[in-house]
Amino acid sequence: MPASRPIIHPLLIRTTHWINATAMVIMIMSGWEIHNADPILPFSIPSSLTLGGWLGGATQWHFAAMWVLAGNGLVYLAYGLVSGRLYRRLWPISPQAVWEDLRAALTGHLSHADLASYNAVQRLLYSGVILAIGLAVLSGLAIWKPVQFGALTTLLGDFDTARLIHFLAMGAIVLFLVVHVTMVLLVPRSLVSMVRGR
Repeated sequence: MPASRPIIHPLLIRTTHWINATAMVIMIMSGWEIHNADPILPFSIPSSLTLGGWLGGATQWHFAAMWVLAGNGLVYLAYGLVSGRLYRRLWPISPQAVWEDLRAALTGHLSHADLASYNAVQRLLYSGVILAIGLAVLSGLAIWKPVQFGALTTLLGDFDTARLIHFLAMGAIVLFLVVHVTMVLLVPRSLVSMVRGR
């Protein structure tokens, strides 16, 4: 019976996951429009992938989503730390286990039978995206308020270096999202579990 299946993702985790996903997509698309208005790297993002229409509109979207992501992300992290879920699900990560699971994944032999347990590659990717989000937040603060957070801006090099770090951290997050969505398409049961919890 479906009702007797154990809960893999509690309601709080599912709710914060979808709020984070929505806020992150808004931040990425508006961030691309901000980049197009004043590029830190010598290329532009296609306008069909951006949000805001111009620098002012993109900045409004970016800051609105920033507060949602910050508040919701803190709830997610606090719950994960207090409940011990982050430690149980993500750590430890051994290089040997990552190599073995990566090799199994590339050869089509990685098991997805137990959705309640993350393999070593998943642990590495989830831990990595948490670090990338943290770096994006710190560099974002440095470029948002370079005077008030002058020490942070200096620690990151300078204003332009902080912008570059912010853009590269966003790139790492986008790469994670591409891999994450690809894996969900390959293992659709994982999407069901993030909607229903079981």
